[in-house]
Amino acid sequence: MDETYFLYSEKGQRKIKGRKPRKRGGSAKKRGISNEQVCVLVARDRDKTTFSQILGMGRLTKDQLDKAIGYRLSSENILCTDSWRAFKTYAAEKGMDIYQFKSDGKIRTKGLYHIQNVNNYHRRLKGWMQRFNGVATKYLNNYLTWFQVLESIHHQRNEVTMNDLIIKGNLVQNSETYDTLRLNKFAV
Repeated sequence: MDETYFLYSEKGQRKIKGRKPRKRGGSAKKRGISNEQVCVLVARDRDKTTFSQILGMGRLTKDQLDKAIGYRLSSENILCTDSWRAFKTYAAEKGMDIYQFKSDGKIRTKGLYHIQNVNNYHRRLKGWMQRFNGVATKYLNNYLTWFQVLESIHHQRNEVTMNDLIIKGNLVQNSETYDTLRLNKFAV
């Protein structure tokens, strides 16, 4: 489990309140991780079952972590994370074992445990997102889901799989329309 960050974007808005528009993506005004960036949690198991979701602006907190993924984990799970303290606090509160790895890159594995699977997923996700030249933050969860679907069928590109994907995609009930998507504001 690890978090990654995307720059907050209101791509497509004509009038942006609170700051000047960033041309062609731009960069954050503040150094490091700040409230100008959107935190995305990515959790992945050995079977490549993936969970990715926007958690909020700025650094990850224990409460955001519990709200997003708390009901999916039990004390039997073992967390492999980076060294951010919210993960350690969360694991201690839930009575879970945790293996943490510093980002300095000296120690990347502890026996079977590592976060290279998640780090590689981040690299592929960010590479895939570059083709869109930035996406509006209010649509970011949709893009995360799209990427998860593409990853799940990556090695199964045949006609039967594609037909099955189209059929299953049409079975999902969705009450969203073009107008409701466009008029929604980003909220966490």
